[in-house]
Amino acid sequence: MLEILYRDEYLIAINKPSGLLVHKSYYAGPADEYAVEKLTNQIGQKVHLVHRLDRKTSGVLLFALDKETLKLISDQFMSRDVEKKYIAILRGWTKEEETIDYDLANENEVIQNAITYYRRLQTSEIDLPFRKHQTSRYSLVEAIPETGRFHQLRKHFKHILHPILGCRKHGCNKQNKLWLQTFNITAMPLHSHQLNFMHPITKENISINASLDVNPEFLEIAKILSFDVSKFI
Repeated sequence: MLEILYRDEYLIAINKPSGLLVHKSYYAGPADEYAVEKLTNQIGQKVHLVHRLDRKTSGVLLFALDKETLKLISDQFMSRDVEKKYIAILRGWTKEEETIDYDLANENEVIQNAITYYRRLQTSEIDLPFRKHQTSRYSLVEAIPETGRFHQLRKHFKHILHPILGCRKHGCNKQNKLWLQTFNITAMPLHSHQLNFMHPITKENISINASLDVNPEFLEIAKILSFDVSKFI
């Protein structure tokens, strides 16, 4: 059963587990189940996907329960009136905070403006030799994408040379291989922990929080790195 974080007659939000595909996609390939179909079957009602999360990304995923609400809430996403907060574990020690303003190409190779703000929450250094270094360093960050481009966080953190751990396409494959060999971990620790918006019908301010419990591999990585993520559980 999917964990339902919020529900009224217009909207429903779940805490998507890591590894669950949101919907059928040419880019992601086939899967045994999809969040859209699974939620539809669970509540016995058709749902309309408002936004996307990558397969490996866990956390808040929002759906509309009718097409009129879908248009209204989608317009808020398009106008950047929805605040999305993520936590991620990156390779290296990042700056304390930074705004990444770096254009990205979408699925059709169209260049689009993309902006991400992040702040560093904690740092870790462990006895894990990597290349010429005798230790490995990591950062736990909170990221707020102001735009919603395809793979934006993964691409932006790669751009500043602090890729998300476990990200294959936009990460460090040598570091990922090291974690596989040392800890038998291939997960990508990226979690959408909060979604804030004005309800398109009632005009209430809505804040939806998603626990990290649906991403046990994120918790395992955090434990190895001695990151305190208790406030996100």
